[in-house]
Amino acid sequence: MVDGTDGNSRGSGGSAGDHNRTGVFRRGDGNPDEIERLYRPRSEGRSASGGAGSTRRMPPAREGRPSNRSRVHDGSGRKRREREQRRRRRRTILVAVVVLLLLVPSVFYLWADSRLERVEALAYEGRPDDQPGTTYLIVGSDSREGLNEEERRALGTGDAEGKRTDTIMVLYVPDGDGAPTIISVPRDSLVDIPELGENKINAAFAEALDGGPARLARTFEEASGVHLDHYVEIGMGGFVQIVDALGGVEMCPEEAMEDPKANLDIEAGCQEMDGSTALGYVRTRATPNADLDRIKRQREFFSEVINKATATGTLVNPFRSVPLVNEGTQTFEVNEDDHLHHLVSMGLAMREDPTTTSVPVASTPTLDTVGSVVLWDETRAEEMFGAMREGEEIPESAMEENF
Repeated sequence: MVDGTDGNSRGSGGSAGDHNRTGVFRRGDGNPDEIERLYRPRSEGRSASGGAGSTRRMPPAREGRPSNRSRVHDGSGRKRREREQRRRRRRTILVAVVVLLLLVPSVFYLWADSRLERVEALAYEGRPDDQPGTTYLIVGSDSREGLNEEERRALGTGDAEGKRTDTIMVLYVPDGDGAPTIISVPRDSLVDIPELGENKINAAFAEALDGGPARLARTFEEASGVHLDHYVEIGMGGFVQIVDALGGVEMCPEEAMEDPKANLDIEAGCQEMDGSTALGYVRTRATPNADLDRIKRQREFFSEVINKATATGTLVNPFRSVPLVNEGTQTFEVNEDDHLHHLVSMGLAMREDPTTTSVPVASTPTLDTVGSVVLWDETRAEEMFGAMREGEEIPESAMEENF
């Protein structure tokens, strides 16, 4: 009986068997299971919140998320690669610009610095010790080097061989905030010259007497006790080239000047001088005080050249600055340890409205041995040189009034 009943139940209740297998989703009494009720679609007419038979809807997959309908995905990653390539190009261009901004000025500086002619001017034994302040020995020579016969005739330089000094100046920058001073050294100054004895200081530079930058620098240092830090020299040809590269320099002579020997013929008053006119202007002795007047003109003109060369309008104008550097660096001679930035420092110091003077002069006698000479005022000269040795400003009492 029992077995028959069980058999009939299984045999005729195939659907019930199926029901038992899915009973996890449906109650035996036919009512929906809790899980089934949650996910069953709502019947029409029922409220989302009403009734026990209501079900809760799952939000759409992208509901609440910002959509970007303009973005098209092709599945290949091409757009992303293009963006990366653009970013890499921008980075490459930025790096290249930065490198150029750093590299070009450095290369230009090294190129210009390498063009300076260097000489051993400040290397002898027994030199004065380093002192406060900074000193530049500035020499303008009458060297005709680089000038052909036609240029020598046009500039009125003559045919003298070798070289001598046309100008001897010392730019002194005191320690601290003191004003710079340009000191002219009369080239006829009577001094003791190593290996030559008593003579004009110009003889220390003369090639005919085996002189040159080293002997001249040593002569001044031993006569003054002042330590020289830098040496700068320029010849006549270089002087003309620099003035022409600047487009001329304005000067204002108080009187008309004419000197056939210097190829000079100018009127009084302000005027723009080109290189050849400027050279005649600074070299002529055809004035009442001859060499002393020439020293004044040379110092004034050199200051004007420096002012124009370091002016903003010149530095930012490549048609002025590049030729100036090109001409200037190949015409200057400097000490073996000097570099382009030392010339720049010299130029900036000369723009600071420097005081101009001369080594104090006592008299200008004529000697049987060496001719007309300039004798220094020993007391005032020592006052001047003493201040320089201490790095202090030169006192007014030591200034030469005639300069």
